[in-house]
Formats: sequence, C-alpha cells, structure tokens
Amino acid sequence: MQADFSYKRLTDLVDKGELQGKRVFIRSDLNVPRDANGNITEDTRIRASIPAIEAALKGGAAVMVTSHLGRPKEGVFSPAESLDGVAKRMSELLGRPVTLKRDWVDGVDVAPGQVVLLENARFNTGEKKNSDELSKKMAALCDVYVNDAFGTAHRAEATTYGIAQYAPVACAGPLLASELDALSRALDNPARPMMAIVGGAKVSGKLEVLKTLADKVDNLIVGGGIANTFLLAAGFPVGKSLIEEELVGEAKAIMSKMQARNASVPLPVDVVCAKEFAASAQATVKKVSDVEPDDMILDIGPETAKSYAELIAKAKTVVWNGPVGVFEFEQFGGGTKAVAQAIADSDAYSLAGGGDTLAAIAKYNIADKIGYISTGGGAFLEFMEGKVLPAVGILMQRAG
Repeated sequence: MQADFSYKRLTDLVDKGELQGKRVFIRSDLNVPRDANGNITEDTRIRASIPAIEAALKGGAAVMVTSHLGRPKEGVFSPAESLDGVAKRMSELLGRPVTLKRDWVDGVDVAPGQVVLLENARFNTGEKKNSDELSKKMAALCDVYVNDAFGTAHRAEATTYGIAQYAPVACAGPLLASELDALSRALDNPARPMMAIVGGAKVSGKLEVLKTLADKVDNLIVGGGIANTFLLAAGFPVGKSLIEEELVGEAKAIMSKMQARNASVPLPVDVVCAKEFAASAQATVKKVSDVEPDDMILDIGPETAKSYAELIAKAKTVVWNGPVGVFEFEQFGGGTKAVAQAIADSDAYSLAGGGDTLAAIAKYNIADKIGYISTGGGAFLEFMEGKVLPAVGILMQRAG
C-alpha cells in the first residue's frame, strides 16, 4: 500500500549525540478541545507531545514547539485561539517553565535545556498555503526540524511541509514514527486473516478507503449509513434510512471485487430500526428483509453482532474506522459495543482510528485492549487509501 518508509528519526539523532547545543523546532499537534471559556477539556494531545520534547532536551537541545489551534484568521492574533492554556499545561507535564512566544517568525531566544512554545502557527500569514517565504524564515530558526504531528500529516502547510524542505535536518518525532510503524504493520504486511471494519454516515466519504481495502482484506464489514447503501445494492429494503442511491453501483462493484478474490463483505442479517432519528426513538429488531417503508436502520441486530464478533475472533489483523450504528443513542449502541468488545477480546493486532471510533473506544473503556490507536482522522483515512502523506513524503525526500 505504501512505499517502504525511510526517514530520519529524532530518537536516532539523540542516540548519536547530534542534538547537543542545537536549536530544535518541533511541530506538534496541540489542537485540543476547549470549553466556552477556553479551558482545556481533554489533554491527550498535549501528553502525546511530551516524549518528543523530552527526547530533544535529553539530547542537549534548545527546544521550540508549535502547533495550530482552531481556525483563526491568518495574520490576526486572537486571544480565543491562543496557545496560552497549552503552555501552562505543558509546563505542568514537563515540570519546567514553558514560555509562550507571540511574534516568533523573525527570531526566537531559547537556550539549550529550555523549552519555548511558539504561538499558534496559523496566526502567521501563509501558514495554510505553505508560503515559501514563511517556510524559509521558520527554517532559519532551527538546526533540526521535527514533525511529530500525525494528525496534520495529510496537509502541506508551512509548519508541516515547507519548513521541512529548508531546515538543515528534518526528521520524524516519536509520535509520528510510531503512527507510521503501526499503520505499516497493519496495512503493508498484515497477519491473515485480515479484517477491516469501516463505519460512517456516507459511502462517498470513505469510497477510496473501501476500494483500497477491497483489494487487500479477507473480510470487509461496513457499518452505519455505509451499510445501508450496501444493503440496497444487495436488493434489501432500507425504508427511509440514510443511503446514497448514486453509489449503489460502487457498492456492487466492491462486493463483486471481493467475491472474485474469495473475500467477503458480510452484510447484516438483522437490524435495529426506528420510525424517527431521536434519542427517545423506540428501537425494534427486524430481519433485513422485513424493513418497512417508514423504518430507519440505526444499528445492526444481535444476530449480526454475534456473527461479526465470531469473524473478528478468527482474524489476525483488524483495522477499525467508524461505528456500526448510532452508538450515541443507547438503544442503537449494541452493535458498536459488541464489535468493540470483540476487538478487545481478540488476539489479533488491532489498529483503530477516527474521531467516532476513539469516542466508542472511550465509551466502552477498551483503550488498553487495542493494539494501536491512531491520533489522526483525515491522515489515518488518507494513509488507508494508500496515499503518501505530504508531510511524510517530504521527510522521506530529506532522509539522504
């Protein structure tokens, strides 16, 4: 699916003593959720950034860290999108002061053993458009550039791509490297049987992923609204469920492709329906052939959940992206819970990614039972599509 990765790693530079006295610029992903008052509500991404910073400090470097946060207007400082709260939390986690520097493109004062957080990268005009001028200025600030932000690796921006072109040395941080190692293990040389579970509202959003996986996996379970389109393609009634009629042909083609190589797209045999989409909706289990014109399919039924769990139990590699039902509503969460538990109980190497998937993992408390949980949403999907992510591609170019 991907070419063999070859890029420099921050950990190797530390081990070789190549960071002593050097200025290191780390692009982290610190785009954390906050409440209406700007308080950080969940700090996983800040915690995930700490190993790269500590590695650079251990190597004797002067450390600069930056990230984007929210969607501010470029070139305009906005207190609401400031990294001020992130600097405070980072300081607590590191056990040392982390100063926030507001205007930093033209120069940063930082000594070996110190950490400064550079204000929201998107406050700089040209960040999102990967401005050459901005990239060169940022590259001039450092001796070593480190990309540790997998979540933005599918975007070519000044702090994820341009600076890597011009910095004297460009390498991958431990978080980015571990993401790529895990994805490569699951997708390039998987232990078989290999299974993918792809859920979500629309086939269109994941069509390329489904096509790529159809060439690769032994079983492809589709869930959510995606499954409804596949059920329609297989000739089953779907009532007023969310579907994409214009993609029925694509669904048929994927099922035919899988069948031709002795692989399968197992479809639900029973489903959980409701007459309305609401938290208070009455849930009814039905055979797929019994779905009525005014029914909405909102989850897989217990018989289907059992058969999917049995397939998962036989797998050696499981890739999971997306729930199989509307698990936010308790009465339509049985399918996703069963699938999650089956993955947790499985001996297979499991790789999970995507915002809804992470929410399900947290809800069912199985994080410690998943082989690897990816921090990237769009980047995870693009990697699964077989694309070389721009921010990774440039590190590969600079590896020589």
